[in-house]
Amino acid sequence: MAGWLACMVVMVVAGREATRELSVFQVMELRSLIGLALLYPLIHRAGGARAMKTAHPGRQIVRNVAHYAAQCGWLAALGLIPVAQVVSIEFTMPIWTAILAVAFLGERMGLWKNLAVLLGLIGVATIVRPFGGEVSTGQLIALGASFGFATSVILVKALTRTDRVTAILFWMVVIQSLLGLVPALMVWQWPSGTAWGWLLVIGFCGTYSHYCMTRALLHADATLVVPMDFLRVPLAALTGWLVYAERIDLLTAVGAALILVGNLLNLRTARTR
Repeated sequence: MAGWLACMVVMVVAGREATRELSVFQVMELRSLIGLALLYPLIHRAGGARAMKTAHPGRQIVRNVAHYAAQCGWLAALGLIPVAQVVSIEFTMPIWTAILAVAFLGERMGLWKNLAVLLGLIGVATIVRPFGGEVSTGQLIALGASFGFATSVILVKALTRTDRVTAILFWMVVIQSLLGLVPALMVWQWPSGTAWGWLLVIGFCGTYSHYCMTRALLHADATLVVPMDFLRVPLAALTGWLVYAERIDLLTAVGAALILVGNLLNLRTARTR
């Protein structure tokens, strides 16, 4: 999860910079193609393409359609509303994930897991502050993306029971490359050298962040793993301070502390193998 968090924080910066020049669809397509190339060493070590068989091809397709749509929505929302709003709305995902995990995976939400989610949400609200005025299109897109990410996480957790982690990632980049090919060609323009640099960062982080998340889900319940993602909010605030000289105020510090406490309470219930 530390690897996932690091990659996703970098993705916030790389995604915003790349979409300044290129369409979301083109960024997504190149992300998948670059990710496939970067994933090749793991595929080769696992036994090549023949070892990438899946026991549930239909589940792989549904998972990647949901994730592709969510990722497109997330990138689009970055250009419509402030980053803080995108990230905060995205963190309704643990709520959707908990509901889906209980409904479809048979997981249980105990006192500490519920408290971790509650403290995480309070921490996010403390950092970002309640939104005022009417709900914007960007906020609705971000909310839809959050539900899509939650659906993807639940399906990944289910797939780890039968498929290798590398196979799950292999089908992710293959299916999403096919999904985005036509939309990307319709808006294609040749990236500049700077854009290629950001695309390489997105390709690496987009692929290996999911490797880290999938490995984490292999070893722990989704209701334990996903609340740890709340740490991305204070980490994003820290990144904004370091990269864009954005101020970290008292409420941001308090919110980060609440998120950290929630995660520590959640982790204390984890069983080691």
